[in-house]
Amino acid sequence: AWLKAPAPVGDNYRELKRLVQSLQLHTVCESAACPNIGDCWNRRTATFMILGNICTRRCGFCAVQKGAPQEVDYDEPRRVAEACAALGLKFAVITSVNRDDRKDGGAELFALTIRAIRETVPGCGVE
Repeated sequence: AWLKAPAPVGDNYRELKRLVQSLQLHTVCESAACPNIGDCWNRRTATFMILGNICTRRCGFCAVQKGAPQEVDYDEPRRVAEACAALGLKFAVITSVNRDDRKDGGAELFALTIRAIRETVPGCGVE
């Protein structure tokens, strides 16, 4: 039974999907076609993916779209924090596509996102 991933259905799944769409966010769950999305999203758990959903690398094992990256969206940290608040998260997991086009690799947006989460959801841990 532990090997079978539940289908991506249910109230929590639909609520999280609407939230992600309305805030124009990306998750590694969707972008990497994770087979556990039904289980995680039904438990109101997701891994937010910042800096767009187009990776500058072409790893053969990864399902994330590859190509020329999008412009950095400096409003994204606020929207991620808003999603964390809406979900009532005590711990947020943030990842990103590779951004070889940026000198800092995207570190600036990670810092802005962490700050936004800490300001919006005091006490929320961030990984």
